[in-house]
Amino acid sequence: MRPKVIVNCAVSIDGKIALPSRRQTRISNEEDIARVHRLRNECDAILVGVGTILSDDPNLTVKEKYVQDARKPLRIVLDSNGRTPLEAEVLKGDAPTLIVTSEGCESTFGQAEVARFGEDEVDISSLLSHLYEKGVRKVLVEGGETVIWTFLKEGLVNELKVFVGSMVIGGVRSPTLAGGEGAAAFEDIIPLVLTKSRQLGDGILLEYEVKR
Repeated sequence: MRPKVIVNCAVSIDGKIALPSRRQTRISNEEDIARVHRLRNECDAILVGVGTILSDDPNLTVKEKYVQDARKPLRIVLDSNGRTPLEAEVLKGDAPTLIVTSEGCESTFGQAEVARFGEDEVDISSLLSHLYEKGVRKVLVEGGETVIWTFLKEGLVNELKVFVGSMVIGGVRSPTLAGGEGAAAFEDIIPLVLTKSRQLGDGILLEYEVKR
């Protein structure tokens, strides 16, 4: 058994999630930011890769500005080689944190809980089984591009929510929604079913189920 997995991200109309330098830029408008915090509050855990921690340093909490009676979902960082800085926002005491490394990594991260799965890279399937045993039933994956692709490629995603902002970022090297090695052949492409679309301010929210 494993938790339900929801991937949520914001992209420009050309599919980019950050500048060519990989520096984060604001794509979501205020309406979408409020939606994301409500979505976070519905989930038991919020997951990102260490690349997101290093580039954006998010705190991955629910802001009471947007949600009444805000919960404190578990914050999870996939960090195979233990690169999360000890001063990272995600390690501060605003909510519980789990750093997930490979089995060969011996790093510790202050008071944060550490779990180790996989020889070289984190074994995500084993992690999800572990989370289910801990009572986690819904996981929100917020990036980055390599993490999102890995979850999709391994068939671990139930829903994909994409906010499309009214902007063009451009750039061959700009990160996209799904990075990694990508599909090697047509049959490797991840099929989706569009279930809902709606306008949020000057952007559009697209909601998909992932076909298996």
